Amino acid sequence: MKNVALIAHDNLKNDMVEWVKKHQNKLATFKLFATGTTGRIINEKTGLEITRFKSGPLGGDQQIGAGIAEGKIDAVIFFWDPMAPHPHDVDVKALLRIAAVYDRPMACNKATANLIIDGL
Repeated sequence: MKNVALIAHDNLKNDMVEWVKKHQNKLATFKLFATGTTGRIINEKTGLEITRFKSGPLGGDQQIGAGIAEGKIDAVIFFWDPMAPHPHDVDVKALLRIAAVYDRPMACNKATANLIIDGL
């Protein structure tokens, strides 16, 4: 079973929910992880079972990064908003870095997320 992490910045959470609904049947075959608020919203809107970490600014991004380093997360779908300021920007950059270091696929937009989900 593949382990997939889902993250979305605040103004992209609705896009994430729409994307998850579109791919819900396939995502239901994976073990899903998410940062706190994203996971709660996805669960409420889809009923998918999701292991939730803390909210991103409170350490959730780092928890997902640790999961990657420990070999517990196979791919990350991160709807990241590069145009909005984020007080936890260093955590976002650390997550991007750890995914690259451990050669984990990471989508930062819907187009790439579609490619990854089709490849899993």
